[in-house]
Amino acid sequence: MQVLHVQLEVGADPAEVGRARRWARSRLAGSGIEADEPVAETLILLISELVTNAVVHTGCPAVLRMLLPGVPEDAPRTVRVEVADTSARPPRQRHADGDDTNGRGLELVSGLADRWGWQPEGAGKSIWCEVDRCDPDARAVAFDGVSYGDADADVDTAYEAV
Repeated sequence: MQVLHVQLEVGADPAEVGRARRWARSRLAGSGIEADEPVAETLILLISELVTNAVVHTGCPAVLRMLLPGVPEDAPRTVRVEVADTSARPPRQRHADGDDTNGRGLELVSGLADRWGWQPEGAGKSIWCEVDRCDPDARAVAFDGVSYGDADADVDTAYEAV
């Protein structure tokens, strides 16, 4: 299976989040994921959250990367999104209370992504998530080569709250 790797440099300005969403929509469409597909909207929301977190919480530029599935069309396909920033501070999942307007980003990522986590990258870190676009009964193979199924529901443990 071929994988297309695309990336966008994102400035430290929160207005860059909208540019990142527009860029991601065009790249998804170019890889055959149409805007009206539920997976497209899920990916755009995840991208929005990860880029917003990087820009707002670090105040530094970031790099948005997407690894998009190629051919063959009938293969299980996973889209991987990564946002790298220059802050070495690990992400911290917060638990927002009812009326809080902040603190739901990583909870949302955890709820929508099939897998997610983070790892050190250079002097900073990269936060990643994967969304499977396949038949619900098929086992998805992630970019790390591991096969995931229902028995692997605790895969999110790659991230630990600090």
